[in-house]
Amino acid sequence: MQQEILPQVIFSPAQLALSLAEGLQSLGAEVTLFSPGPVNTTVKNITANRHLFEQELAARGNTYVDLLKKHPFTFITLARQLQSELIATAYAMANAGELDLVHIYTNEEETALPFAALCRKPVVFTHHDPFNFLIKYKNLFPKYKQLNWISFSYAQRNGMPDDTNWVGNVYHGLTEPALHPVPKPTADYIAYLGRIIEPKGVHLAIAAVKAYNLQHPDHPLTLKIAGKHYAGHKKDDYWHNRIEPELNNIGIEHVGFIDTAEAKREFLGNAKALIVPSLFTEPFGMVTVEALACGTPIIGLDSGAIPEVILDKVTGLVVSKAVKHDGAVDDTQTSRRLAKALDNIHEIERAACRKDYETRFTAERMCQEYLAIYLSLRQ
Repeated sequence: MQQEILPQVIFSPAQLALSLAEGLQSLGAEVTLFSPGPVNTTVKNITANRHLFEQELAARGNTYVDLLKKHPFTFITLARQLQSELIATAYAMANAGELDLVHIYTNEEETALPFAALCRKPVVFTHHDPFNFLIKYKNLFPKYKQLNWISFSYAQRNGMPDDTNWVGNVYHGLTEPALHPVPKPTADYIAYLGRIIEPKGVHLAIAAVKAYNLQHPDHPLTLKIAGKHYAGHKKDDYWHNRIEPELNNIGIEHVGFIDTAEAKREFLGNAKALIVPSLFTEPFGMVTVEALACGTPIIGLDSGAIPEVILDKVTGLVVSKAVKHDGAVDDTQTSRRLAKALDNIHEIERAACRKDYETRFTAERMCQEYLAIYLSLRQ
């Protein structure tokens, strides 16, 4: 299932889970990876019984991707049934002495939470959204604050009670060898990479580049927007109303969806900077680490974990959002601040970006830190 779906998405926690499992194994840990369907990996892989799921697909004449697009609620319901089976299997194996620890490393942990008390070995949880992102999250997670939680940014912790039992914080890491600096980057455009939705603030990036170009008519920049838009999906008119009309302006381009690591390296590695104008509380922001791996400076708003990933004035520039009296973000003033950052981003050394990636955001470092937490919980 994952192999069919993952190439269609910008980022999935399943990619990190696979990197973590394989990295732990390379460190000498004995790892069992639980997944809905088979994964191409050397790690021991236990999968759910998908017989009835596949029977339902056959009856509908759908593939997994077809069902996800046409009937997302049905897909999610069936997928969570498989997840419940996997969780029950993992807890049972732990109770039988076959596992020393269970790490629930996914979204939608409702099933795993109440039954963690029945597992006689340590259970740790990593959640891949802000903890207050959805009503169901806010209503449920605080009830289980006493369990073992691992955050992947300190900003992510803000959605949980102050006395939550945090047993560690581990920043995400990359294993993609294709993401490395371009020898002679063109550095003549600004890159945006991600979903094209209003909370990601793409309109602010457009306004910032337009403002910059007004001040520098002899040396204008191009904003290249890479990613998926959701026109027609759930009445999302952001693309049609806020983004598509701007593509008629010189210097604003939509380059489509980037689906290979090599293409991503070319896109990020040749950019003068990556701009991350997120308005919502980013729990991490993997694209920032991908940019650092390519030696590309970052301009980001001070949303969520962005200031944790960007070392201000070392690997990029952190821009504070301008706020109106009513607490709403002032788009005009914020875009002007981003434009000013575009004026100064040349001061950031690309070598420093790559060095920071190698120091803080490799998969090897990520796996070592998770393993240290596991071992501390076994004592």
